[in-house]
Amino acid sequence: MAKQVKGKSMEETLWESANKLRGSVESAEYKHVVLGLIFLKFASDKFEDHRKKLIAKGQEKYIEMAEFYNQNNVFFLDEVSRWSYIIKNSKQNDIALKIDTALHNIEKNNKALKGALPDNYFSRLGLDITKRSSLLDTINEIDTLKDKAQDIVGRVYEYFLSKFALAEGKGKGEFYTPKSIVNLIAEMIEPYSGIIYDPACGSGGMFVQSIKFIQAHHGNTKNISIYGQEYTNTTYKLAKMNLAIRGISGNLGEKAADTFADDQHKDLKADYIMANPPFNQKDWRAENELKDDPRWRGYEVPPKSNANYGWKLNMVSKLSENGVAGFILANGALSGGGEEYKIRRKLIENNLVEAILVLPQDMFYTTNISVTVWILNKNKKVQSRSIGDEEHHYRNREKEILFMDLRQIGEPFEKKFIQFNSQHIKDIAETYHNWQTAEREEVPASSYSNIPEYCYSATLDEVVKIEYSLVPSKYIEFVNRDENLDFDEKMQSLQTEFAELLKQEAQSKGELLNVFKELGYEINL
Repeated sequence: MAKQVKGKSMEETLWESANKLRGSVESAEYKHVVLGLIFLKFASDKFEDHRKKLIAKGQEKYIEMAEFYNQNNVFFLDEVSRWSYIIKNSKQNDIALKIDTALHNIEKNNKALKGALPDNYFSRLGLDITKRSSLLDTINEIDTLKDKAQDIVGRVYEYFLSKFALAEGKGKGEFYTPKSIVNLIAEMIEPYSGIIYDPACGSGGMFVQSIKFIQAHHGNTKNISIYGQEYTNTTYKLAKMNLAIRGISGNLGEKAADTFADDQHKDLKADYIMANPPFNQKDWRAENELKDDPRWRGYEVPPKSNANYGWKLNMVSKLSENGVAGFILANGALSGGGEEYKIRRKLIENNLVEAILVLPQDMFYTTNISVTVWILNKNKKVQSRSIGDEEHHYRNREKEILFMDLRQIGEPFEKKFIQFNSQHIKDIAETYHNWQTAEREEVPASSYSNIPEYCYSATLDEVVKIEYSLVPSKYIEFVNRDENLDFDEKMQSLQTEFAELLKQEAQSKGELLNVFKELGYEINL
């Protein structure tokens, strides 16, 4: 049994113990085993706690009736699905089958968990019986009810998600968005009440941080409705478990599905959108598919070669009259020609683009490129909004866009990564809100000012003059760095030049072969 090591958190100690038991099983598979067990332990602890309360009230005749658990947001577990039964049989050869059966029965007996739990992972993966037993002992150490204020099981689940994303690394781990980025978006768009939507919700991190934002500002989480969609079935299950562990109700659609090809929320209008869609997704639609999709109405059809602008327009179409969206895209989406230029120009002319923030490199576990946070706002003219007990006032920024360069901000994390700490997040969000703040006596206009190498408020005329580019380095004043060097933009330019050179080479080769052919010689390459 793993004991908490001095100087290490409970989450760290549990992770080290569980990870040692992985053996040759891939992290991508193992995470469903471990997270499934954490959920099973949590659900069982809640069930046993509520069962004791029913007995204490003299309601023993109801203790095997699901309705008396579900009405209190507790999942009903039959006898063979309870943690005590699993631990009792942990040394048996058929324990893998027993765990799969337990998870199957829990999902079958609780409609809210439809499509949420792992399918036959334990039997299929063939984890060594000794390791499996030790893993159960490790998970058994989590007292999910010990300190409800500290949300112990939520903390463990979130920590394990981040560690599995790190372990899977580049090219995988897309189910997880680094927490400090999610926190920053939440602090900026302030999802306090209304409908929240995430069209590529991964394991549900955006929703979790939205709820934490509300709780931190002493709001009522019942004033929020959650809608999301996820393409990958296993990740869809992670998200449903993540929400269930925290008692969050959410509509993630009837199934895992492609947001473009099978939109699960066609008529949705959201007050807040938070998203981290796949970067630079290729061939996301066939040549003649989705050309007349209502989500692009009023705009060019997004190019099939890259889904970045498809994601943008999907989100714009889902915003309510006063809706605001905060989402992450690769830096290449800030510029570019063709259909992307026309869409970007229309978004700017429609006064939807409110802020663009370039993030540091190495914040993501899946890629080391620098990426951008976009803030789109359907009503940049809004004058006031209540956040908790405070009334927030705004000036008319309809014809301006705030650009921020955050590449020099952050602290080391897990040796090779960068993250924002709580002070960084507070300072960045404060800059944004000061920029929004109305000119009134208690909040003078001087509360925001352009700062070289950090932020700049550009007028629409300035953006038009630079051909509707949204690259922050074209607006922010740089003193100590080369303001003309933008890695992603330079690479995009080199890519175009290289493609042209290859095209010219092929053309020259063809012409040369024709010359030899006319002279009566055949050259076989």
